[in-house]
Amino acid sequence: MYELCPETDADTPEIEALLDLCFAPGRSALSSYRLREGVPKVAQLCLCLRNGADAVVAAIRFWPVRVGGKPVLLLGPVAVHPTAQGEGLGGMLMRESLSRAEAMGWSRVMLVGDAPYYSRFGFSRLDEVEMPPPTNPDRVLGLELVPGAWVDVRGPVTRETTPEVHAALAEIESTADLSEACIEVEPLKESRR
Repeated sequence: MYELCPETDADTPEIEALLDLCFAPGRSALSSYRLREGVPKVAQLCLCLRNGADAVVAAIRFWPVRVGGKPVLLLGPVAVHPTAQGEGLGGMLMRESLSRAEAMGWSRVMLVGDAPYYSRFGFSRLDEVEMPPPTNPDRVLGLELVPGAWVDVRGPVTRETTPEVHAALAEIESTADLSEACIEVEPLKESRR
């Protein structure tokens, strides 16, 4: 059994340590990190899983970006502790967070990742969306939460700079009592495709 919670400020050091463990030390030099700098995360969608020992074993984060002037959710990173991989935790975080994003009214999501893994959640290559270099275009993937949401959305991915969006995200993060939104969950084991 795991506890699924929205990420709070108290969780951040433990989640950052998990990300350091799961990804290369230079992860913050990736183009997706440049899109996140100075931009509040979408707090309600940034989730973590704690095990019975109260340790963070998995986490997922989301950030607002723009493509062709349209709002887009940038998913990532998502990480599962090496000792918990293969238990379906990443899949659980993906499904739960995407369901929450849809309920919040988001239309489209993108990420940079491995198509064989993310295609099981409905992601496919975005041929006309350009991440800042040096991103491999084959790894730029998108998902429509609303049918047709990616139609005619193309161009470079840019940071969300709209002051109103920043203010709204910061206000939600500072006023929402996210620590009260934890639930107990048990993941379904998934087979690798």
